[in-house]
Amino acid sequence: MIHLAIIPDGNRRWAKTHGLPPWKGHEKAVENFRTLTDWLRKNSDVTVLTVWCFSTENWKRDPKEVGALMTMLENYLRKERGTFLENDTKFTHSGRKDRIPKTLAAQIIETEQLTKDCKKFTLNLAVDYGGKDEIVRAVKKIKTPNVTEQSIREHLDHPELPAIDVIFRTSGEMRFSNFSFWQGEYAEWVFTDKHFPDVTTDDLANCLATYGKRQRRYGA
Repeated sequence: MIHLAIIPDGNRRWAKTHGLPPWKGHEKAVENFRTLTDWLRKNSDVTVLTVWCFSTENWKRDPKEVGALMTMLENYLRKERGTFLENDTKFTHSGRKDRIPKTLAAQIIETEQLTKDCKKFTLNLAVDYGGKDEIVRAVKKIKTPNVTEQSIREHLDHPELPAIDVIFRTSGEMRFSNFSFWQGEYAEWVFTDKHFPDVTTDDLANCLATYGKRQRRYGA
């Protein structure tokens, strides 16, 4: 029972090395993501997969690239609904829905509703997500003046999901970057220099094997 989070860096760099526009890197990443997700469902102890698709800071990018990525995410959800149901996969979304395209927000809500009773595997896509933003939004939802750690946790995007066990970050990046501060407080980190479109199922297997050798002390 493992909650794996992936920060899939390097899509634009992958495209650049192949002489392609940035969104082509995202297209390749989506193709690769399908393969990796299918492998995780069938060949690992991972039961929850969180993937950080778009951060609260990514709005600073070229609007054409952002628009292409939003369309890709919408198409991905539309195409994968049947696969989610066939594989007993619950889909959830972390992040804001008020700034993304309305059509994508609708796809997210519909897919969440369609798969809400699935139990074997959970795919949590973080779109327009930032760790700070999630905590701020959670605090704003609390109706009492007595704000506690427990009350904040209860108002996070998905308090029902377990804490993140391991974070796998690609493309040689080694920083938090405003990811999941709360759920990832004691997560183990594993890094690879590979750009995400080049990551293979062997890389995921190595990530999980590395995690399995770690001794988690939780501050003790």
